[in-house]
Amino acid sequence: MTPFIRVAEVWVPTEDRTQLRLSDGYYGPFDDFRALSEQTRFRPGEGLPGKAWATRHPIILKELAASNFKRAEAAEAIDLTCGVALPIFAGDLLTSVVVMLGGNTRVRAGAIELWHNDSDRFNDLRLIDGFYGAAITFEFNSRHMSFPRGYGLPGRTWKSRLPLIMKDINNSNAFLRSQQVDELGINAGLGIPYSSPPNQTWILVFLVARDTPIARRFEIWIPDKHERALIFHSGDCDQSGQMPEELKSAVIAKGQGTIGRAWQSGIADVCANLAADTSPAGRSASAARLDATLAMPFINDEGVKGIVAWYF
Repeated sequence: MTPFIRVAEVWVPTEDRTQLRLSDGYYGPFDDFRALSEQTRFRPGEGLPGKAWATRHPIILKELAASNFKRAEAAEAIDLTCGVALPIFAGDLLTSVVVMLGGNTRVRAGAIELWHNDSDRFNDLRLIDGFYGAAITFEFNSRHMSFPRGYGLPGRTWKSRLPLIMKDINNSNAFLRSQQVDELGINAGLGIPYSSPPNQTWILVFLVARDTPIARRFEIWIPDKHERALIFHSGDCDQSGQMPEELKSAVIAKGQGTIGRAWQSGIADVCANLAADTSPAGRSASAARLDATLAMPFINDEGVKGIVAWYF
C-alpha cells in the first residue's frame, strides 16, 4: 500500500539565518528530486517552506504547478501534485520547516485541512484552505462549516492545545462530519494546533482513509511527568488501526532514535531507513515493514511538549 505522502523533507535555517537549506528528507526512489532539493535555498516568503516561515503557520498548496513552488517542473515529472509545509518555532526562533509532498490526487480519499480562528473577529474555527482530492461534496460541505472550541476534531485540538489523534471518526459523535467521512472511507484524523500571534489560532487537520492512507502510521509521544523520557500517547496504523502493544509501555530517551533526536534538538528529523533506528518506535515500525519516519517536535511556551511521527 503506497501512502499519499511520497516525499517528506526537513528544511533548516542557514548559519546566517537568511535562507532555508535542506537538512534531510525521505524521497523513496526520487534521487534526482533529492539532488535538486539539496541545491535549492528559500528566503522568507519564497516557495512553500519560505512562505510557512514568513507566515508562522502551516501552508497548503493544492496544485504545485499552479503556485510559486520553485521545483514545480521536477515535481510534475514524478507526479507530485500538492504539498503542505509546517513551520516549527521555539519562541520567535524558527528551528525547521517540515514539507510533505503528495501525488495521485485523483484517486485519494483523504484530506488535509487548515482551520483558523481570529479571536478579535469571531469565536469559532473557519476553513481557510484544504486539499480534498476527488471528495468534491465533502470539500463543499466543509467550506460551509465552522467549529466552536471543543467541538469536532478541529475544535477539540484547539481546546487541548496539543496534537490530537481521533480514531474511528466515521462512527464517532465527537466528529461532526462522521456520516460524510464514512461514505469516503475516512476513519481517523490528526489535528495539530498553532498559535501565532496569541489572538490567532491555526489547526492543521489530516483525515486518513484506510485504503488510501496519507501516511502508513501516526504516533504522538509526550514527556513523562519527570520529563526524563518520552512515553507513547496515541497512534493510528493502517493495519486495522491497532498499535503494537509493546509501544504502550515503551520509553524513548533524549537523543534515542529519530523521535528522541527531535525531542532533544527541537528540530524535525527524518529517518529514511528504519532498520537503522534502534529506538522502540523504530524497531516496531521496522518490524511492521515500514520504510521511513518523520518526527516533528511540538513546541509551546513551555518547551517541547510532544513529538508527532509519520511513517511511510
